[in-house]
Amino acid sequence: MENSSYNPDVLNCIANLSNDEVFTPPELANNVLDLLPQELFRSPQTTFLDPFTKSGVFLREIVKRLDRGLESVIPDRQERIDHILHNQVFGIACTELTSLLSRRSVYCSKSADGKYSVSRFKTPSGNILYSNINHTWENGKCKYCGASQAVYDRGSQSEQYAYMFIHTDNPGKFFNNMKFDVVIGNPPYQLSDGGFGASSKALYPDFVNQAKKLTPRYMCMIIPARWYAGGKDLDDFRKTMLKDSHIREIHDYPDASECFPGVEIKGGVCYFLWNRDVTGDVKVITHKNGSIVSSMNRQLTEPGCDTFIRQNEAISILRKIRLVKTGSFSDLVHPAMTFGIRTYVKDFDSDKPFKGGIKVYAQRSVGYIEKNKIVSGTEYIDKWKVIIPEAIGSGEMGKDEIKPILSEPYSINTETYIMNGPYQTEQEALNVISYIKTKLFHFLLGLKKITQHTTQKVYSLIPLQDFSHPWTDEMLYKKYGLTDDEIAFIESMIRPME
Repeated sequence: MENSSYNPDVLNCIANLSNDEVFTPPELANNVLDLLPQELFRSPQTTFLDPFTKSGVFLREIVKRLDRGLESVIPDRQERIDHILHNQVFGIACTELTSLLSRRSVYCSKSADGKYSVSRFKTPSGNILYSNINHTWENGKCKYCGASQAVYDRGSQSEQYAYMFIHTDNPGKFFNNMKFDVVIGNPPYQLSDGGFGASSKALYPDFVNQAKKLTPRYMCMIIPARWYAGGKDLDDFRKTMLKDSHIREIHDYPDASECFPGVEIKGGVCYFLWNRDVTGDVKVITHKNGSIVSSMNRQLTEPGCDTFIRQNEAISILRKIRLVKTGSFSDLVHPAMTFGIRTYVKDFDSDKPFKGGIKVYAQRSVGYIEKNKIVSGTEYIDKWKVIIPEAIGSGEMGKDEIKPILSEPYSINTETYIMNGPYQTEQEALNVISYIKTKLFHFLLGLKKITQHTTQKVYSLIPLQDFSHPWTDEMLYKKYGLTDDEIAFIESMIRPME
């Protein structure tokens, strides 16, 4: 798998490090390993694979556990280490640099056949493989990972980020179709797809799905939590995960920095245990501020809900709301491009009102344009509407305050805003605004909104109301029969509204 005469310049490798490969701290790696049945580390037959090793921390910690667990089975230390490294622990590196790091972590030498290796192999790779393969381009994209040819079709001295494990139809080929008891690790999260701005494609679903092809007994991975609600490249993966009854345990971290200090990952991260031979309810454990704040055995989905609800305490609240069948507020929500005007539009006819002009609510400004320039949504122009920013805060529940705007007749909005309505009277629209400003509205929106962006579907858990009168939280709590504990939880999650 490796050309032993090739000795890369480590500075060249470092310069090509991907910011989408988040290195795993040893403490976190051990927390993930704790999910596994610990008897696995007392058997000389158990096999482990990290198919996207970076620093080698998972493999190193597995070796340490096997070394302790097999002491009575293989008393001689060198014989024990030889057996573990040659027969039980395997890896596939993400890049050239991470292959060197991983071998150094596991074998104490970048070359497994070198004189400093703690167990001598016949090849420099040992059981930690890496090959600098190329993407397979089809119509400007890699057919395996979706990478942009314009971005990643570059010289041989630059890292391609064509990750071995997912750039094949047969992931078992790397170790001669060997059967693994455990597949574990922290895969790369995303890769630029050449789209507008910083557009990127989520990669971790590809690694999870590829690992399942190996049919291991157990699988543990650390991945971003954005899959809970779906989104770009994630809808199919979300559906697959929510239907997968083999997931036995999920540890959820809304604040990713608790796992990866100094690293910001919108929506947080999670790690999970998947068991090939056992199905049933999943144990959901939520971590916050260094502690476990809730733990609950439940199904991955609630009836009528197409997303994973990360807050255990929200389940009883949702069930009570669902009993009062009123429809969904999302039925009133329109796409961001309702009126066909982009966020960055600058060609207003005037920044002041003029006869026949239509008012446009734009990003940080208001302008006026001729009515004939509006190409869609014309049926809503003369109606009362309510608009909400499409991007709100960070996506972390409790930190995003929605500030609705009353959009009067003969006004429209750019894609900066999401429109809901239309409404027959100004008072009806104002009553809608009173509802939007409640903590319950913010709470229910936050259950599906885990990034700053909002679309129609993130409003789907919010029930419709009778907008012939205003609403307060007290009225809503009474309507749905919420307990003091449930109210206290909502109040603790949502900061006071202005």
